Amino acid sequence: MRRALLTGLATFVVACAAAESPAPTPAAPDMAPVPAAPAPVAEPEIETETPVQVIAPTCHGVLVQGGLVICSAEPGSTFTVAGTKLTVSEMGTAQFGLSTRAPSVVGWSHDSGAFGDLQIAERQDEYREISGFDCDKVDARSAEQKAHASRSWVKKQDSFASFNPGPGALEGFVKPADAPTSSPFGPTRKYTGVSKVTGEPCESTSVHRGYDMAAPVGTEVRAPAPGVVILADPDLYYEGGTVFLDHGHGLVSVFMHLSAVDVAAGDEVDTGDLLAKTGNTGRTTGPHLHWAVKWRNPEARSRDGDFYIDPALLLELQPAP
Repeated sequence: MRRALLTGLATFVVACAAAESPAPTPAAPDMAPVPAAPAPVAEPEIETETPVQVIAPTCHGVLVQGGLVICSAEPGSTFTVAGTKLTVSEMGTAQFGLSTRAPSVVGWSHDSGAFGDLQIAERQDEYREISGFDCDKVDARSAEQKAHASRSWVKKQDSFASFNPGPGALEGFVKPADAPTSSPFGPTRKYTGVSKVTGEPCESTSVHRGYDMAAPVGTEVRAPAPGVVILADPDLYYEGGTVFLDHGHGLVSVFMHLSAVDVAAGDEVDTGDLLAKTGNTGRTTGPHLHWAVKWRNPEARSRDGDFYIDPALLLELQPAP
């Protein structure tokens, strides 16, 4: 009986132990590795073009007979001013000379369709009589003089037919010599005198196309604006020592009656560079500097339409900003 009781108790203890044991934890299922999130990809930058500033066609300048018109627009476009057509340069301008007979209203148009009118002031030039001239300078008489005058004419025409790039009047002009004005551009002059060759009196009438400065012989002549020297000659018949300076846009400065020429054809100069020294050579009654400016149409085949403008008016121009 005792043995049976112990056996039963043992069985009960084992059964209780079995009941109190926790159930085995099931094995976790194999999990596939989670892939890493891809690195963010930078979106390509969209290049934006800087808006191009279009130059609105405009025209301004020294609006006087003998002055200069400067028109601005896109390079390569075209302007027509007073019937003359010009292409706008890489610098964005076309520059037109105004003759001394320009009408009171000058129209302009641009190939974009823009157009306008410019009011041109009238000149008031005087009449002068100048006596005591050497008639052989007023008019070549001897065979040698005529040959000299002919050679000089050819040199000048060849030089005026050449064109160089440059700013024209965009950088403004300064006086080429430190000297007072002795004769303005524009007056009609009547010259009278006696020939040393024939002893006969003579007279000649012409319009003064330069700006004269009273300067003693040897006064420095400096470039009034940047340019390229296209003629440097110490002895032209009428002009004496002479320098031609091409500023671009068809503008050429002419310096006459020089005692010394300090540059050579092909030289590039800046404003203020030394060109020459004043003198009393060629057709003159005394030491002075004659400064002239000729405007030439760069697109014209003939030089017949070229003319001189007033250098003093160029001194009023302000340099481009």
